[in-house]
Amino acid sequence: MFNVTQGAVISALCGCLFLAACAPRQVTRVSENEQIDVSGRWNNTDSRLVAEAMTTNILSENWLSDFLQQHKGAKPVVIVGLVSNKSHEHIDAETFVKDVERSFVTTQKVKLVQAGSKREELRGERADQQKNASVSTMKKWGLEIGADYILQGSINSIVDSHKKKNVTYYQVDLELTDIQSNEVVWIGNKKIAKYIRN
Repeated sequence: MFNVTQGAVISALCGCLFLAACAPRQVTRVSENEQIDVSGRWNNTDSRLVAEAMTTNILSENWLSDFLQQHKGAKPVVIVGLVSNKSHEHIDAETFVKDVERSFVTTQKVKLVQAGSKREELRGERADQQKNASVSTMKKWGLEIGADYILQGSINSIVDSHKKKNVTYYQVDLELTDIQSNEVVWIGNKKIAKYIRN
């Protein structure tokens, strides 16, 4: 049987739980460049920092100066291909690809062309213009800029955990390949380690 004291304690606990459940959620806007790790998983900061570091590395290697010298200063054309997620987490690789593409465009050291579904959408628009746009404004077939190089890669992870401690290692591997010759002209990787205590 419950006595009065036990009933009061249970009522108080229920009241606290009710108040906690009804407490309003607080949302605070932060800068997108602020480094915040809530879960310890791969996040937008990781994506941005890895993309910036790897594109800086790519653009400082010999393949670029060799190309510029061989082509009288003309910038190489790069297409960013598939970056596959082989990690243990659900990572939207497209976000990382966009960060890489933005870094390429920002530096203006290479020309970037569209890949995948966006390229197909452009071709669909060009096909539509052949039927529906005026002759003076329709865009012609066969004038796309062909890419000289394709960037491809993967995101991998290793998890080491014991009791309430967890270390997650992420490794992003990228390769830049000459499309004409199939020669790999650059290979790079970037590693991130996160130590998480629960």
